[in-house]
Amino acid sequence: MPDTQTDLNALANNIKIWGKEFGFQHVGISDINLSDHEANLQKWLDNNYHGEMDYMERHGMKRARPDELLPGTLRVISVRMDYLPEDAQFASNLENKNAAYISRYALGRDYHKVLRKKLKQLGDKIKAEIGELGFRPFVDSAPILERPLAEKAGLGWVGKHSLLLDKSAGSWFFIGELLVDLPLPVDTAQENQCGSCVACIKICPTQAIVAPYVVDGRRCISYLTIELQGAIPVEFRKAIGNRIYGCDDCQLICPWNRFAETTQETDYQARDFLHNQPLTTLFAWSEETFLKNTEGSPIRRIGHQRWLRNIAIALGNAPASIEVITTLQDALNNSEDALVNEHIRWALDQQQQNLPINIDRLNKRLINAVKKGLPRDA
Repeated sequence: MPDTQTDLNALANNIKIWGKEFGFQHVGISDINLSDHEANLQKWLDNNYHGEMDYMERHGMKRARPDELLPGTLRVISVRMDYLPEDAQFASNLENKNAAYISRYALGRDYHKVLRKKLKQLGDKIKAEIGELGFRPFVDSAPILERPLAEKAGLGWVGKHSLLLDKSAGSWFFIGELLVDLPLPVDTAQENQCGSCVACIKICPTQAIVAPYVVDGRRCISYLTIELQGAIPVEFRKAIGNRIYGCDDCQLICPWNRFAETTQETDYQARDFLHNQPLTTLFAWSEETFLKNTEGSPIRRIGHQRWLRNIAIALGNAPASIEVITTLQDALNNSEDALVNEHIRWALDQQQQNLPINIDRLNKRLINAVKKGLPRDA
C-alpha cells in the first residue's frame, strides 16, 4: 500500500494513464462528500419527479453517501467514455417520421457491460500494483449520485438539462465509478459554463426541464419510453414523435456538443437493423425476433410489450397512409395485449383523422398535374 503522499500522487497519475489505456477518455478522482446535494435530492423526491422509479426513493440519501454503499470508501474514481457513433444521422432521422428514432447511446452494445468490464480491469490493475485494495465498480447500477461525483472529479459540469457537460466533449459520453478505500489526491472541478443559455429547456418536447438543473422525470421522453411500465399519458404522445427509445433533443440543441468527437469504440457503433429503420419493419418484429436483435443491447430491458407500445405511438404520429393504417389494424386484430392495443387504437385514431387531409392534398396535386400535363383531357 502507498504510505506517503508522494506515492499516492504517483499512483493517481498512473491510474489516469491506465484508465486511458483501457479506453476511457477522461479519468478523475473525487472525495465522497456530497452533503451539499442532499437537500436538492430530497426536494426532487418530495416532488415525485422520479415517477415510477421507486428505487430512487427507496435508497433516499444513501445516493449521496458512497461510504454507505461500500463501507470504507474514501475516494471515487470517475471515468468518461465517449459513445457518439459514426454517421449519427440525427436530423435526417428525426425528419423522416416513417423511421424510428432511437437514442444514440442505445444503438450499439449495452454500455453497462462495456464500462463495468473496463472499470473492473482498472480496479484489478491498481490492486496488482499496490498489493491490497478494496474497490467496487458501478455503472448506472447503484444508488449513487454519479454526475455530482464526476463533476467533483473534474470530468465536466452538470448542465441545466441535468447531464454532465465537458467543453471539449459535449455530453455524448457515459460515466462510471470505481469506489476505492485509498486516500488518493483529488482533482479540481470544472467551472459551470452554461451561462445564460436555456436552449435545452426551451427545446424539450414535453417541457420536462421544469427549472434549470431540475428534470421532472415523469415528463421526460426517455422516462416515458423506457422506465414507465404502463400506458404513456395521452398528453405526451404527440410530442414523442418518432422517438421509440429515449430522446436526445436536449443534447442536440446544446452548443457544447459542437465539439464532441465520434467514438472509436466498436461496441458503440450503430447496429444496422436498429438505426433509422422503418417503423413498420420494427413493429413487425415478433418477441423472438426482438429478443434476438436486442441481445447485448440496452433496449432489451424494456421488453417486447413496451417496444410495441412505443412504436404504436410513433406510427400514430407518422404521416397518414393506408399502409400504416393497415399495419396497425392487422396488429390490433392479432393482439390480445390490452396495453399495446390501447396505444394501437390511439394511433389508428390519429391516422384516420389525418388521412382525409392527406388524400385531399394528393388529389389536388393530381388534378393540378392533369391540368398542366394533359390540358386537352382535363
